[in-house]
Amino acid sequence: MLKSRIGYSKDADSFSSGKETALRAMESFNAPKLGIVACSCLYEEQDLLKGIQSITRDLPIIGCTTAGGIIIPDGIISSDQGFSGMMILDDEDLKVSVSGMERGIDPRETGKQIAIEAIKKAGTRQRPSYFCMIASPKEEELYLLGIQDIIGRVPCFGGSCTDDNFDGEGRILCGDQVISDGCAVAFFYSNKKMANEYTGNYRETKNMGVITKVEQNHILTEIDHTLSLQKYGEWISTSPDVLQGKKLLSASIISPLGIKDPQGTITIIRHPIIGNNDNTMNIRNQIVTGTAVICMETTVDELIFSTGETLKKVKQELKTRPGAYLLMHSAGRMQGIGDRLDEVYKNIKKEAGSTPFMMIFTFGEYGYAGYSANMCGDLMLSFTAFAE
Repeated sequence: MLKSRIGYSKDADSFSSGKETALRAMESFNAPKLGIVACSCLYEEQDLLKGIQSITRDLPIIGCTTAGGIIIPDGIISSDQGFSGMMILDDEDLKVSVSGMERGIDPRETGKQIAIEAIKKAGTRQRPSYFCMIASPKEEELYLLGIQDIIGRVPCFGGSCTDDNFDGEGRILCGDQVISDGCAVAFFYSNKKMANEYTGNYRETKNMGVITKVEQNHILTEIDHTLSLQKYGEWISTSPDVLQGKKLLSASIISPLGIKDPQGTITIIRHPIIGNNDNTMNIRNQIVTGTAVICMETTVDELIFSTGETLKKVKQELKTRPGAYLLMHSAGRMQGIGDRLDEVYKNIKKEAGSTPFMMIFTFGEYGYAGYSANMCGDLMLSFTAFAE
């Protein structure tokens, strides 16, 4: 039987916070299989890990810094002085191995090496049942390709590390490592079912076009041979002048772009984050020319409502009693929700009932839908249920 427990702390001292979090999480556990950690970017992450490992010893750990706080059964955990949380997973039939590395010259090659190391640590030649990936923003797709070069299309879930201001200061935690620019994985070997619900839950508008020019994989230069910021401004009835810089990031939370997978199973969200002076846009995830892009829309009410609905769907998909939920929620969506985050907590708590859960706010989310491939997007929800 899968067992789980959540520990947390708001101590201002990094080491003390890690120790208190681990003490709470490890209560009644002797040798659990994995610790999933999320913490404030205000902490010294290496000291936090030392505090955790003073209690957990050799427990495999994976995690990241998160934006603003976390949500657990006890409520919204946040503090201007720092915070940390950890979800413990334990099951006699579960084996977990973790591996992480800083980015090398080629992130796809780094992904391969991470996967090889995780398999080696697991002491088996078999590919995992499923895996969690935590990566730095921007090159997640390349890390994922490298991992899949080694293990194939094994189901994946996870998200990108971030900081409170989306300034690229997020960190990845893996074992005793703090990774500033790279990737980490937790490979799960289990005969128990896992279910993932991956969605943006936005509505499509009638505004769409073809990407006709891209630079450096992330700069959307033209849509239908028109400068992208100009075209996007027309779609949302806003002048490009007021979408410059990070103003675009906030404006596009309720009106992002979407691309469909080949089967139309899912519309993956692409988040415009920077409006450039030349009327082009920086996009969070990779984009390619010749792709149809759709202007999406939602409301704050719908952003909030979607959390409970997505958890309900993942419960239905699991089709058995859940033992724990790991919930990756876009930090951008959280920013759009603003001071109504307590409504998200109430929705999740109602659907989760007595099942332990931890919600992490990420700057990019990974998952799959139905028979689609593993994908990376932003402004998404990636909710994962582990069978008891």
